[in-house]
Amino acid sequence: MIRFLDVVFSLVGLVIGFPVLAVLYVLGLFDTGAPLFRQERVGRAKQPFTLVKFRTMKVDTASVASHLASTSSITRFGHFLRRTKLDELPQLWNVLKGDMSLVGPRPCLFNQEELIRERDNRGVFNARPGVTGLAQVNNIDMSTPKLLAETDQKMLAKLSLKHYFQYIIMTATGKGAGDRVKG
Repeated sequence: MIRFLDVVFSLVGLVIGFPVLAVLYVLGLFDTGAPLFRQERVGRAKQPFTLVKFRTMKVDTASVASHLASTSSITRFGHFLRRTKLDELPQLWNVLKGDMSLVGPRPCLFNQEELIRERDNRGVFNARPGVTGLAQVNNIDMSTPKLLAETDQKMLAKLSLKHYFQYIIMTATGKGAGDRVKG
């Protein structure tokens, strides 16, 4: 049922949100010259997939987890995108393709070995990664790998349709600060 909802909501979101996506893309061209950010991430069963987001950092920023990046790397437009969570909209494409779900553990980078180990030990990679979830709405990010993996495991063990909608609504209404970036 959740996969069906993922497909319906991502398709509807991409179609209805197309004008917003187009405007953000054009504004991103003026901001960085390369508005889309693509990065290989760890997916279900630890398989790689290419995550797509709107770029919020300068093009030459090192490919590291957000909590390891400097705030000086974030562009002015990028701050707006992160604050409003609009940088996440292109991930609807990942959801539609089946790489991700709307709700699940946030996909990590392959170089985040501690987080991968913690998630692997807890069976978190049995699920599709998600755009949002329990950790995100509670301001738990990848800077605390053990806590994040424990929270992901807890979410997946209790995930129901009620929780699915709850996490989406909480994210859409501004609950959670998103990925932290060091100062």
